[in-house]
Amino acid sequence: MLAAPQRAAGVRLDRFLATAPDVGTRSQAKQLIDAGRVRVDGELRKTAYTLRGGERVEVELPPPESLGVVPEAIPLVVLREDDAVIAIDKPAGMVVHPAPGSRRGTLVHALAHRFGVDPVGPPERSGIVHRLDRDTSGVLLVARTHAALEALARQFRERTIEKRYVAVVRGNVARDSGTIDRPIGRHPRERKRMSVRSRRGRPSVTRWSVVERLRRATVVRLAPETGRTHQLRVHLAAIGHPIVGDPVYGARRGGDPEFPRQALHAEQITFAHPSTGARLTIRAPVPPDMQQLIETLRQPGRRTGESPYSA
Repeated sequence: MLAAPQRAAGVRLDRFLATAPDVGTRSQAKQLIDAGRVRVDGELRKTAYTLRGGERVEVELPPPESLGVVPEAIPLVVLREDDAVIAIDKPAGMVVHPAPGSRRGTLVHALAHRFGVDPVGPPERSGIVHRLDRDTSGVLLVARTHAALEALARQFRERTIEKRYVAVVRGNVARDSGTIDRPIGRHPRERKRMSVRSRRGRPSVTRWSVVERLRRATVVRLAPETGRTHQLRVHLAAIGHPIVGDPVYGARRGGDPEFPRQALHAEQITFAHPSTGARLTIRAPVPPDMQQLIETLRQPGRRTGESPYSA
């Protein structure tokens, strides 16, 4: 059962349901609603039903289909682990969960090897409560119990989890800090991309601050207040400073820095522990490839000293 917070007032039922970790997408939410598996305060509702906030949303999940996740002995960098949660420093290049074109070598396969194949949630999302893009590195939380999964999912829905990222962006960012408040939705013509020009954009807010100005680039810290698909990449491109190496939102031009992936790293996450309620902060150092990029782009004569990007 899900409790719709007051901030869910005005949100369509399928959109709200898609935020639940055991559902995950609007198409899956629609299938559950159309099949009569979703009740709001005990009543069957349609996909477009608008929540008032404060309702009880009950979901009857069908038996999970086995996707045949085969455990794989993939090394993991563990930042913290206990009976409820494991925090992973995900490397760039690793896909979080199986999807078309990525049926092997994912984080889920690595977790199956570490903990066994009995999943927490759907097999393809075993314990996964949030994601990072394939080429984004950094901290990622995984629930080890169903209770932890529900507790973390609730914190994400209520936006009490704080995330901080580091990115290297193109160009010299003039101001020292600011906020990008622009809705994000599907690109009006290219359906695999997101855009601030969508006719059905959802509210999206990113706070940013400059860490260091480089040659032809700037290091920024980012604090997303919402969690839209590709939010940081889209927002930075929208203000004219796409992330270095981003092949989708920052097509390289002559003179731009070269980098084989988007230079984006999930540096820190703060959350309430699902079992104790204690507020915890988990950090992951900026990986060597991004540190080398920053060093290469530093202004001549700048004294480096100890890296400001280590945990």
